[in-house]
Amino acid sequence: MSLDPDKARGRVASWPLGGRRAAVWGWPVGLPRFAQNLQSTLTGWVLADVAPGRLLPWLPVTFGAGIALYFSAERQPSTWASVILLLVCTTLSVLLRRRAMAFAIALAFTASAAGFATATLRAAIIAHPVLQSPVVANVSGWVEVREERERSDRIVIRAHRVDGARMTETPDRVRVAVRKGTAPDVGAFVELRARLSPPVTPLRPGGYDFARDQYFQRIGASGFVLGKIKTADPPGEHTLRLRFAAVVDGIRESIDKRIRAVIPGNEGSIASALLTGKRDAITQNVNDAMYVSSLAHVLSISGYHMALVATVVFFIVRAGLALLPTFASRYPIKKLAAVITFFVATFYLILSGAEVATQRSYIMLIIVLLAVLVDRTALTLRTLAIAALAVLLLSPESVVHPSFQMSFAATLALIAVYSNGLALGRPSADNSLSARIALWGGREVVALILASLVAGLATMPYAAYHFHRAAPYGVIANLFAMPVVSAWVMPMGLFGLLAMPFGFDAFFWR
Repeated sequence: MSLDPDKARGRVASWPLGGRRAAVWGWPVGLPRFAQNLQSTLTGWVLADVAPGRLLPWLPVTFGAGIALYFSAERQPSTWASVILLLVCTTLSVLLRRRAMAFAIALAFTASAAGFATATLRAAIIAHPVLQSPVVANVSGWVEVREERERSDRIVIRAHRVDGARMTETPDRVRVAVRKGTAPDVGAFVELRARLSPPVTPLRPGGYDFARDQYFQRIGASGFVLGKIKTADPPGEHTLRLRFAAVVDGIRESIDKRIRAVIPGNEGSIASALLTGKRDAITQNVNDAMYVSSLAHVLSISGYHMALVATVVFFIVRAGLALLPTFASRYPIKKLAAVITFFVATFYLILSGAEVATQRSYIMLIIVLLAVLVDRTALTLRTLAIAALAVLLLSPESVVHPSFQMSFAATLALIAVYSNGLALGRPSADNSLSARIALWGGREVVALILASLVAGLATMPYAAYHFHRAAPYGVIANLFAMPVVSAWVMPMGLFGLLAMPFGFDAFFWR
C-alpha cells in the first residue's frame, strides 16, 4: 500500500517545470494551472503584437530608444559615426528582408540607429555658442518671443550684437526678464543692458535639465534687463520667419487682450489659455490648484482641445451643408467638411503656439481627415505611431520632455483600453425613450470615469518624476469638469472667435 497521500487519492501534483512536488514546500495544487494560464495569456499577447501589420507601432518605440541613448552619452557623439552605424544597420535590414524574425530584429536596430543619428544631426545643426560665466552686457537684436508672466514679462532676443567685458563667446539668442508691462512687440529691434548668466544646470542629480531645454531652443544665455529698453531702427530687413511670428503674435495678443478686457482676473487668463495658449498670466495659486486637482491638462492646449475643436467644426459644417438638399446631393459634404476642418485645425495649431502635445494631436487629426478624403478607416494605433515618428523627427529632444511623455502615455493608454474589446453596454431591445436615455447617460458617465482613471494612471509616474506631484482626486475633478469644458466652454470659445470681428463676442466670453 502506498504511503503517499497524493497517490492514495489518485492524483500527483507536479512542479510547473516537471517533477513531483516536494511536500515540505507546500506548493499549492492550483498554482501550476494559474501559471499555465498566465503563460498562455502572455504568449497570446506577444503573438498578437508581432502579427503581420502589428510591428509598425514598435518603430517609434525603438526610434525613441535611440534618441534616449543619445542623451545618455557623456559627450556629443561623432556625426560621422552615427551616420555610418545607420548605414550598416540599414544594409543588414535589406539583406535580411526575406527572413521574418531576423528582419524584424534588424529593423528594430535600424530604427534605434536612426533615432541616434537624428538626435546627433539635430544637435550638430543647431550648434551655437553658450555663455560660460555671468556678465553684464549691452544687447541689441530682434524680439522673437514675448511671454507675459505673473510678476514680470520675458522676451527672447535674436542677438545682433552682445558686448560685455571678458566675453569669449557671443550667444545667438538670449532670454531676459523685463518689468511687467514693458515687453516690446515681437519683431521689434531693441537695445538694452542686461545681466546675463549661463543656462541653469539641473538642480539635483537626475533632475530636469533646463540648460538642455534652452540649448535646443538655441538660447545661449538668460538673465534680466538693467534699466530701460530702447526701440531702434533695425540694421536690415526682417526675415520671413520673423514677420510670420510677428503676425501670429499680434493675433494672439489681440484675442488675449479682448478676452481679458471682458473677463478680468484668473477667469480671463484661463479663457485665453484655452484658445491662445498664453497661460503665463495665470497666478501661481490657481496653477497649483489645477495641478493638485489633475486639471492642469485643461490649460495646456493638447489633443483634447484639438479633437474638440475639430469635432465641433466638422459637425457644424457638415450639418449646415446637409440643410441644403440640392447641394448635399451633388457634392460630397463629408469631404468638404474635412477640408474646412483641416484649415481650422491648422489655424488653431499656429494660434496655440504649436507645442508637442498639439503637434501630436494635429498630425493624428490630419491622418484621420486624409482617411475621410480617400474613404479609408484610420487605424488609431498606427495613427499614434506615425504622429510619434513625425514629432521625433522634427524635434528629437522632445523625447525627454514631460509634455511628450505624458501626452503620448495618456493617448496610448486610452487606445490600448478601448481597442481591446472594452464594452460599456449597448442599448437593449427595449426601445422606450427613457430606457435609451438612461442607458446612454450611464455609458457616458462610465466612459468618462474610465478615461480619466486610465489617463491619470498612465501619466502619474511621469508627473511624479518631473513635478513631484500626485493627484489623488483627479478622477472626481475630471468627472465634474470635463463635461462642462467639452459641452459648453470650448464651443462658446469657438463662437466667440467667430463673433469677434463683428463685435458680438463678449457674450460668448462671459
